[in-house]
Amino acid sequence: MAVQHDEPTQHQESDRHDDIPSWNPQRPGPMPYHRYRSVYDRVAVPLTDRAWPARRIERAPLWVPVDLRDGNQALAEPMDTTRKRRMFDLLVAMGFKEIEIGYPSASRTDFDFVRHLAVSDAVPADVTVVVFTPARRDLIERTFAAIEGLPRSVVHLYTATAPVWREVVLGRGRAEVHEMIRDAAGHLARLAEARPEDIRFQFSPEVFNLTEPDFVLEVCNGLTALWDACPERPVIHNLPATVECATPNVYADQIEYMHRHLERRADVILSVHPHNDRGTGVACAELAVLAGAQRVEGCLFGNGERTGNVDLVTLALNLYAQGVDPMLDFSDIDAIRDTVEHCNRLPVHPRHPYGGELVYTAFSGTHQDAISKGLAHHARRAAESGVPEGRAPWAVPYLPIDPADVGRSYEAVIRVNSQSGKGGIGHLLQAHYGLDLPKRLRADFSRTVQAATDDSGREATAKDLWELFRASYLAPGHDGPITLASWTTEETAPGLHRFVCELRTGEGGTGDGERRYEGTGNGPLSAFADALAGAGIAVDILHYAEHATAAGPGSPAVAYVECRVAGTTRWGAGQDTSVLTASVYAVLAAVNRAL
Repeated sequence: MAVQHDEPTQHQESDRHDDIPSWNPQRPGPMPYHRYRSVYDRVAVPLTDRAWPARRIERAPLWVPVDLRDGNQALAEPMDTTRKRRMFDLLVAMGFKEIEIGYPSASRTDFDFVRHLAVSDAVPADVTVVVFTPARRDLIERTFAAIEGLPRSVVHLYTATAPVWREVVLGRGRAEVHEMIRDAAGHLARLAEARPEDIRFQFSPEVFNLTEPDFVLEVCNGLTALWDACPERPVIHNLPATVECATPNVYADQIEYMHRHLERRADVILSVHPHNDRGTGVACAELAVLAGAQRVEGCLFGNGERTGNVDLVTLALNLYAQGVDPMLDFSDIDAIRDTVEHCNRLPVHPRHPYGGELVYTAFSGTHQDAISKGLAHHARRAAESGVPEGRAPWAVPYLPIDPADVGRSYEAVIRVNSQSGKGGIGHLLQAHYGLDLPKRLRADFSRTVQAATDDSGREATAKDLWELFRASYLAPGHDGPITLASWTTEETAPGLHRFVCELRTGEGGTGDGERRYEGTGNGPLSAFADALAGAGIAVDILHYAEHATAAGPGSPAVAYVECRVAGTTRWGAGQDTSVLTASVYAVLAAVNRAL
């Protein structure tokens, strides 16, 4: 009997919104949301005493990549044998032990690829391949022809079981669909019995999440018995969220219900295959594992029809970030991403979790400062513990895992644009050029960088920062209103220094010629400041710092000086193999910047 769903009246519409609190200014929108029904109106969810919320994931499920079948079906340009083989080899190298390799009855390309693996000895002894077939005898026979010679395989039988699919697509009732599945499963079992290879069975009630629970149990329990499942030769019951239609907790309830009620549970592998129509495929898979699922089908980086299959990279590395071994190798995430992009001819988003080009990169000043401090803290803790940094416990702000664990260098962790702050700028100059800017100089330089990036609207590379720093703080020591033609300094008595110099005045050292000045002080720089006072330039040195930029006796030194010149405070910097020379030119740079 058809149930009529009338369009709501204006009164009913207003009733749905009378509980909007006064602080929420949102009002009813123009879209016809009444056309869609809640999942609770479409399928029974009988579980009430759920246990999954209290559980933890403590080990990885069996991961089954379906890139070569489900993922391939979603491509505008399906993979040819060469690209399929490259993808297969990647999956093997990563450590997958069960791999769905195709839908051999769907196309000659898929059939030929399965035959390629069968005759090329490409499947390792510990890897089982999976092939997909609908519940039709002729297509099952075509599937068996494809896997001939493969020592271990799973034949994956599927049929849509949800009411809308039964009525609209198959045009059959429950009993007719059940009979069709039994007939196909029996034919599959007879074909396997006549073959010497190790062939196991898998069944997917397509659109499980919208199928009546009692019907799914009836079908699955019948196949467990028909295929004579046992712990040594278990049957896989794969329960897909073919079209994601509810919050992840609903899928978890459905999986836990099946986990509790499937007969001969020890003889069954409970598998899930979430799609991502609502954008919660990862959450559905994680909650399904809490609810009893032992096996997860998905694609690398989530490729698949519509919004994709569940993303195995994210799922596995989510476990890794919680201290659980994902039992897969992601130590070169960039090579994995490059291979997937080549095979799929689809880009991976730059901000894709764990694998995107920019996922470990921070532009925000707040984030950069925290990451820079966190990396320094991590290095100190590792050194204090006598443990290599790559083995030390990880606790760095904003980075859930160490980028080095997946083959990323730290060079791209911090990148600078108009949103960046002093911490990120200082980090890049230190990492690439050995400069350890004093705190107040970092703040001063960050304003210069922000003005430059605001004007250009572009990212500033480490080289750009160095050139800007050189032009702003180093160059004025050699090119400005005042330049040093020559200078000497000596300690004339303990704690007393003399500085003698010839100064040129005027831009670029051109002006009224050279004049000799002399000053004394308790150090070379205070004596230089005294000599400048003789030239009519009042200089107070407020802050001084210096360091070597690299290890070794011949490495350049850099000096930073903050000076007050005639009431104006400016920073200057100098660089030379002599610390004293670097310091003198740093003072002169600050003076010229002030003038």
